[in-house]
Amino acid sequence: MSTLLYITAHPLDPQSSYSLAVGNEFIEAYRKANPTDEVVYLDLYQENIPQIDADVLRGWGKIRSGSSFDQLTDAEKSKVARHEEIIDQFVAADKYVYVSPMWNFSIPPVLKAYTDATSVAGKTFRYTTNGPAGLLSGKKALHIQASGSVYSEGPLAPVEMGYSYLKKILHFYGIQSIEAIFVEGVASLEQAPIIKEKAIAKAKEVAKRF
Repeated sequence: MSTLLYITAHPLDPQSSYSLAVGNEFIEAYRKANPTDEVVYLDLYQENIPQIDADVLRGWGKIRSGSSFDQLTDAEKSKVARHEEIIDQFVAADKYVYVSPMWNFSIPPVLKAYTDATSVAGKTFRYTTNGPAGLLSGKKALHIQASGSVYSEGPLAPVEMGYSYLKKILHFYGIQSIEAIFVEGVASLEQAPIIKEKAIAKAKEVAKRF
């Protein structure tokens, strides 16, 4: 049995979001193909994802300097402990599905905060004499990304910093098996339903072998 983290980063619902609509179809097909797997849903807009702020940095600094967890302030304890929960859950999973829109060429801030929380030395990567090395080899990931224009190829490809960023982060963790489903060009209302249906078809296909 494998554990899949289904990580969504959209504040609306599947009826209003192309990425979530395709993601829902993927998960439904995945469950049918893998009935014994555990699927853990993480709606990042409903989760507590602390940003790396002064409390987090000071808390980490105190612990590195030899202080015990009990010596942290209440704010430091709360945020540092939550970061530990996030990274432990992430490392324990076998597969990851990220679902997000492209905003301003990149990912929503809440997803950036989540990747900050999962980028932890000793957990997802380690430092070596030859530079950092990922610790999550053998795992796999999928990114479902919706966008108004086409960014996976063509003249706008150089400014695509959503999937390209996430792919680099996951490679940094040692994850080499990464796929993408682009729901792109949906700003064209005439073409949007066709684009959505094609993306759903691909999602169902990928789900069967993911």
